[in-house]
Amino acid sequence: MPSSACCDPSNNSIMITVHFIAGADVLMTNTYQASIGGFIKYLGLSKEASYELIKTAVSLAKLACSLYATEVGSTADARKILIAGAVGPYGTALHDCSEYTGSYVAHVSRKEIADWHRPRIQALVEAGVDILAFETIPAQSEGEALMDLLKEFPEQKAWLSFSCKDEFHTCYGEKFQSVARRCWEINPSQLVAVGVNCVSPKYVSPLLRGINADRSDNPFPLIASPNSGENYDIQKGWTDREKCCPVENYVPEWLTLGVTYIGGCCRTYAADIARIKEEVNKWTSERKKIKINGHT
Repeated sequence: MPSSACCDPSNNSIMITVHFIAGADVLMTNTYQASIGGFIKYLGLSKEASYELIKTAVSLAKLACSLYATEVGSTADARKILIAGAVGPYGTALHDCSEYTGSYVAHVSRKEIADWHRPRIQALVEAGVDILAFETIPAQSEGEALMDLLKEFPEQKAWLSFSCKDEFHTCYGEKFQSVARRCWEINPSQLVAVGVNCVSPKYVSPLLRGINADRSDNPFPLIASPNSGENYDIQKGWTDREKCCPVENYVPEWLTLGVTYIGGCCRTYAADIARIKEEVNKWTSERKKIKINGHT
C-alpha cells in the first residue's frame, strides 16, 4: 500500500517509519508537483540544479527505507519497501487549479505535455525509483501522452491513476472506463495497474466495476488510492470527516473487483494504513481458505 508521506529525514523520518510499521509497502517521493521549470522560476535554481533536486527526493526516500530497515533489523516487520516516483499532472505547474479539471488539455498539445514531463521522469528513473506513479491525471490526452512517453524508458514500470469528478467520469468529463482501457492498450507491457486516486472512496467501486467485463481471460490490474472522502472548503479546509465511511470498509469489495494496489491520498494517516492493511490480510486469508477447500 502506498504511503505519500514526505521524505525529508530531518523532519519526517519518524513519521515515515510509522507508516512502514503500519503496513505501507510503497513509499512515494515528494515530487508530485516538482518540475524543472518550477524550480528555475520559483527557487532561482539552474536547470542542472533543478534536475538534481528531483533526484535528491529519491535519495531521501532511499534513506528513509534504510532507516526503517536498520530499525526493524531481521524482525517479522522487515520487508522490501518499493520507492515510487510521484509524477503529478501538467496542471500543477499552472497554479490555476486546472489540475482538478484538466481544462488545459484543450489548448496544450500532447507534445508540450510530454516535453514538460520528460526531464522530471528522466531524473526519477536515473535516481533509481522502483516504479513511476503517474497520479491524479485528469484527462485522457495526458494519460495517453504519458503512456507514449513511458516507452522512452523501456525498462521502467509504472502505474497510472486518474482523478474523477464523480462515479463515471474523469475530471475532464470523459468516460473513465473507456479512458483507462485505452491507456492500458497503449502500453500494457510497462503498466502494472490503471485506476483512480484522490477521489471519494464511495466512487471507487462504481468507477472500477465491470471495467474488465470483456477481458475475463486477461484482466488488467487495478489501483485505488482514494482520499478520506471529506469535503474541502477553501475557507474552512477539510470538513465532515465524521460523516465519512472509513476507507477500510470498502477494501474487501475493491480487492474482489481486481484491485492489486491500494493506498491513500489526502487525509490518509498511519492509522488508516494499518486498518487497510488489516482488511487486506483478512481478505487474503479468506481467499486462501477457499482455495484450500477446493472452491473457486
